[in-house]
Amino acid sequence: MLALFALSAGGCGSGDTSSSPADPARPLRVVATTTQVADFARNVGGDRVSVHQLLRPNVDPHDYEPSPADMRAIAEADVLVKNGVGLEKWLDETISAAGFDGPVVDASQGVPIRDGDPHIWHNPLNAKTMVATIEKGFAAADPGDAAAYQANQAAYDAKLDALDGAIAKKIDSIPPDRRKLVTNHDAFGYYLDRYKLTFVGSIIPSFDTSAELSAKQVSDLVAKIRATGVAAIFSEASLPPKTAEAIGREAGVTVVAGEDALYGDSLGPEGSAGATYLQMEEHNTDTIVNALRGTAA
Repeated sequence: MLALFALSAGGCGSGDTSSSPADPARPLRVVATTTQVADFARNVGGDRVSVHQLLRPNVDPHDYEPSPADMRAIAEADVLVKNGVGLEKWLDETISAAGFDGPVVDASQGVPIRDGDPHIWHNPLNAKTMVATIEKGFAAADPGDAAAYQANQAAYDAKLDALDGAIAKKIDSIPPDRRKLVTNHDAFGYYLDRYKLTFVGSIIPSFDTSAELSAKQVSDLVAKIRATGVAAIFSEASLPPKTAEAIGREAGVTVVAGEDALYGDSLGPEGSAGATYLQMEEHNTDTIVNALRGTAA
């Protein structure tokens, strides 16, 4: 499949007479892998970049298949931005098939990694590091607009600092003995570490959503939920809630799903509560706080 895409990408790129990335006549062509790094890229780049986002909202990054349009965008890109930490296992093959040989910005550079967990964006301080790395990548590819990228980064950093403070304040309102989470999969470790929440377990016992619980693991998780007094199980917008709901019924606890589901691996579509990174983390926090405090949204 990728070989066919490579032929398509090569054919479209062969007649390209576009100017260099530094040419002020056109924006820097950026391909971003995930919804999160695409949002960061747009905030850093502003009107000086054109961002092609590979993953669609609420699509599991573990299941991505490149489209012909994606392959063409990669082939013609000035810069490619990835999350890193092994999240995009498909990326190297895709880049090779597209014939892209430009700079790849690994947004995870400089982020302290916990046990190989790729969900680094769920700590706003990590997001600041990611944004700084993206800014450096854009400035290197387009030195003429470096000052604009730096100014955009500074403005977005202020928003991330405000987000971090607001989350901490909201989490502090949860009684300490109720700060316990069960989620669809283990995607929120950085968030839990940052805001001192306890991870009890996940429906999918892995960073990768393709894993499944065995019957014994389901039984053990139900017992742990009951023993620890967990107030709610949180489903995720990009994953089906069926298993979470079954475990919730057996354990006798509320399952937060539907419009209130957390945004874990992906941002939501435009107009949703998780359309941007800032909105996603605010929505997740409000959902967690309301459920664990036992208050209505």
